[in-house]
Amino acid sequence: MGITEGEREQSLDQPDPPHGRAPALTTAPASSASRFDRSIVEGPIAKAVWKLAWPTVLQNVIGGLQGIVDHVMVGNYVGFVGNAAIGVAFQIFLVVVVFITSLFTGMGVLVARFTGQGDEEKVNRTASQAFLTAVAMSVGVMAPVGYFLAPHLLGLVNAAPEVQAEALPYLRIMFVFSVGMMLFFMLGGALRSAGDARTPLKLGIALTIMNVTFNVVLIRGLGPIPAFGTTGAAMGTVLAGGLVSLYAVSRLFSGKWVIDFRGVKWTPDWGIIKALFRFGLPTGIQGVAMNVAGVVLLRFIGSLQASAEAQAAYAVGYTELFSLVTWTSVGLMGATAAVAGQNLGAGHPERAIRGVQVASRFGLSIAAFVGLLFLVIPRFLLGLFGMDNPVVLGLGVQLLGFLSISGLFITVALTYTGGLQGTGDTKSPLYISLISQFAVPIGLLTIIQAIRTLQPADVWLAIVLGHATRSLLSVMRFRQGKWRHIEVRIDERN
Repeated sequence: MGITEGEREQSLDQPDPPHGRAPALTTAPASSASRFDRSIVEGPIAKAVWKLAWPTVLQNVIGGLQGIVDHVMVGNYVGFVGNAAIGVAFQIFLVVVVFITSLFTGMGVLVARFTGQGDEEKVNRTASQAFLTAVAMSVGVMAPVGYFLAPHLLGLVNAAPEVQAEALPYLRIMFVFSVGMMLFFMLGGALRSAGDARTPLKLGIALTIMNVTFNVVLIRGLGPIPAFGTTGAAMGTVLAGGLVSLYAVSRLFSGKWVIDFRGVKWTPDWGIIKALFRFGLPTGIQGVAMNVAGVVLLRFIGSLQASAEAQAAYAVGYTELFSLVTWTSVGLMGATAAVAGQNLGAGHPERAIRGVQVASRFGLSIAAFVGLLFLVIPRFLLGLFGMDNPVVLGLGVQLLGFLSISGLFITVALTYTGGLQGTGDTKSPLYISLISQFAVPIGLLTIIQAIRTLQPADVWLAIVLGHATRSLLSVMRFRQGKWRHIEVRIDERN
């Protein structure tokens, strides 16, 4: 979500101070420090977490609604085959895109540390280099590779022929034209790591409004504009992302945001790029492994007797409705990473610990509420997506019952993952994900399939067990406290 070359590496940390405190970073001039919100490293910790959490959570919920709108409209105008196509195509898309966006995690580590020490110049340098790298990888790698491999990738998940026909143009559009979405995620992560979570929220609201507007027109058609169906959902997504990103980039040169691109040098800074990948690459591998596991999971679902119906139930139940938990928890993860990283940079590791604990309690409250909805009104929720097929509806209700429990585990796992990644420990979440999201569920389903015929409930149970394992291992690793002594290093310019 290290590689590249550098000439001379310089440590930005001093020797460990006494009493187990985090290494002190070079102090920036007071005028630079005043640009940042110091309440995150100096004020009440619960207030600091909430200040970053509520806009981030709301932004992610709104972003989740964006995908829900796609599924609702496609489900009603195309049918459950369209739902399955979007679910399958987007899962494949994530496998590729998380590797590119992994550098945003590395950027977040650096920006949070430099913000904690009040170093404005390094914050701006880091964000601008992440911007350049994101554009280069999106246009030069993701677009051409994704376009040509899309048909082969769809064949790997055992998607039914009618699902593949709907999914192929959707997937190709997402691969080729998603540079705007990549920049949106990058800029939002940079601003949030620097302590500004409200601006990404405003951008997210604008993105969702435009996406819904485009979808209304492009999916069903309007006047002289024909109905593009499933393909229209992809068209609306990339158009909205591109327009919002163009606006955001222009604002970065205005000097009115906490990140300021005025005066930065636009030649590659290999020292910073190396640091972006050093911290981000493990997250990229983690994301690829998790989403490969998701694709393999789709392959197991594709082997079920009612494969198209099960894939549709999974696409709506897990990919969309469960996003009310996952997108909320991902928002908390981002806020936790910023709070933990800034406080470690400022030399306050105990505040980082308390921040993670507060965020996990927020997440549990939300997951419990959403889980209750899954148990009480599952048919109503599924009905919003036009799901009236009895087999699809039955499988969806069954899945939501399992997910009502799974949400409690995943929200704890993600908040503690944010604490680890924000402080620079991006390798541990990788190993934890390989065990919990790949070895446990895929291993269990492989064994069951070798013994007897696989049932949908087996797949749903494997999801719950994977999330429970991830939660337990993430909490245990964070409590070990080895993240306290992680150093942040970049190469200096020539």
